[in-house]
Amino acid sequence: MKLASLKNGQRDGRLVVVSKDLAWFADATRIAATMQAALDDWERCEPELRSLYEELNRETIPRERFHEHDALSPLPRAFQWADGSAYVNHVELVRKARNAEMPDSFWTDPLMYQGGSDAFLAPRDDIPLGDEAWGCDMEGEVAVITGDAPMGCTVEEARDSIRLIMLVNDVSLRGLIPAELGKGFGFFQSKPPSAFSPVAVTPDELGDAWADNKVHLPLIVHYNNEPFGAAECGIDMTFDFAQLVAHLAKTRPVTAGTVVGSGTISNKLDGGPGKPISEGGVGYSCIAEIRMIETIADGKPSTSFMKFGDTVKIQMKDRAGKSIFGAIEQTVVKYEK
Repeated sequence: MKLASLKNGQRDGRLVVVSKDLAWFADATRIAATMQAALDDWERCEPELRSLYEELNRETIPRERFHEHDALSPLPRAFQWADGSAYVNHVELVRKARNAEMPDSFWTDPLMYQGGSDAFLAPRDDIPLGDEAWGCDMEGEVAVITGDAPMGCTVEEARDSIRLIMLVNDVSLRGLIPAELGKGFGFFQSKPPSAFSPVAVTPDELGDAWADNKVHLPLIVHYNNEPFGAAECGIDMTFDFAQLVAHLAKTRPVTAGTVVGSGTISNKLDGGPGKPISEGGVGYSCIAEIRMIETIADGKPSTSFMKFGDTVKIQMKDRAGKSIFGAIEQTVVKYEK
């Protein structure tokens, strides 16, 4: 099943079901007015939404053309956005680039931070940037939306709480991160609003590409209309989504509508750092990673962070080459009050 939140002048949009080919939608507000309302009453809403989805795909109900630019992020705002760093290869490269040892615990205990969730960008919104010196970077990720999960839940309970899957551009301001982390209190100004894919899908929609609580497909990233990344999401993911949700729930309950991110998708190559697509590798899901590899190889980075006018496109295709979630397409623009 595929769901989206369409723009309607309200903060949370209106809930619709979207056809498998992303061409059509049907209004779902008679079942639940918003995505959050559906998640809050999932046991009742899910079978009704699924029935509507099946009717839409059979073309037996009224339908309208679905345009991705009319979509908000599936949850335009959420009660919680917790982003993990499940691809420890990415973390290892970060630390290696600054000659820092990586604690062994990073391989057994997930990293996670709580981001701002009150004002997500729509998938086609510009990325507003106050200053290029802030070091704007995209981060291509996968995320899940949960139902309720109790504090201290098991990994199996966490798995059963996963309702929907979507893509993320977790925008980061790399130039602001070191000073913030140096204070010992985590990210804040360095993590502006993220954007999510036009459509969120139930795990079964992915077929056998959803296995072991992971998505087993490449995340396709284009930067300024050039291929930049096609890292395999199911490879080198040290912690799966059920483990990430269980980690989040260790000391607090997880409520319906919580968004949990994978962290930047990152693959090794022959046991070492990845290579650009132009050199036969799978590329990268963020600029910081190629800069780390340049630093390790040459002593300094040569790729700059995003500038005003730069564009990023993030999407995922099924094994038949069809878009699953629609695309995040954004341009960096100068922020003006």
